[in-house]
Amino acid sequence: MKIAVLSDIHGNVLALDAVLADLDRRRPDHVVDLGDCVSGPLWPRETLERLDAHGALTIRGNHERQLATLPGDEMGPSDLFAQAVLNGNQIGRLGSLPATAWVTPEILACHGTPQDDNTFLIDAVEGGRLVRGHTPAIADRLGDVTARLVLCGHSHRPDLVRLPNGTLVLNPGSIGCPAVEVSTEPLIVTESGTPHARYVMLDLQPDGQIHAEFIAIPYDHEKAAARADANGRADWAYGLRTGLMPRA
Repeated sequence: MKIAVLSDIHGNVLALDAVLADLDRRRPDHVVDLGDCVSGPLWPRETLERLDAHGALTIRGNHERQLATLPGDEMGPSDLFAQAVLNGNQIGRLGSLPATAWVTPEILACHGTPQDDNTFLIDAVEGGRLVRGHTPAIADRLGDVTARLVLCGHSHRPDLVRLPNGTLVLNPGSIGCPAVEVSTEPLIVTESGTPHARYVMLDLQPDGQIHAEFIAIPYDHEKAAARADANGRADWAYGLRTGLMPRA
């Protein structure tokens, strides 16, 4: 069985289209989307329409929850941009997505952690940026979950960790937002280092082994960056062009 794992598209329909074209070639049996699908200064409506047509199993990210529940004066600019172009039915559907889902009896999908969509499962902060955290801390955040494989997103940082009990924890990285400022006070960023659209292809073998292929797809990132610039988000434009965040 082949399972494509997508996450953190953030309204970047150009990056999503490049990934979907690659999926047409690879033909997975299932597609899982770990959330944060539309929020960002790019193409929220077009991205949602593309996802609706594809029919992937989709998890609610923190941005879907925020879009559906927060008043406008408490939203950040990425959610406000999506709110302005989506209708109430679309926002309601995003808010009603499941917070977690079992992809198979052994594979659990979530956005942040199984308990909290706004907590990083694998990552820790070091020198103002997200890096892989210590294994005991990852196990503590996972709690009593006994899945063989846990799929998570949220940090935009691709990684795969094996815990002492044998559980694998996988983050496919971000399809549409390769670098972003996580926090301003204190300053925390996450950076993938290139503009590529990233996802993972899982191959579940008959002998029980799990193969995980981390894939980086090129696309017209300059067009996406120009869109972010035009919508007043120079920080996003820089990240889309480089996979890095500007240094002070």
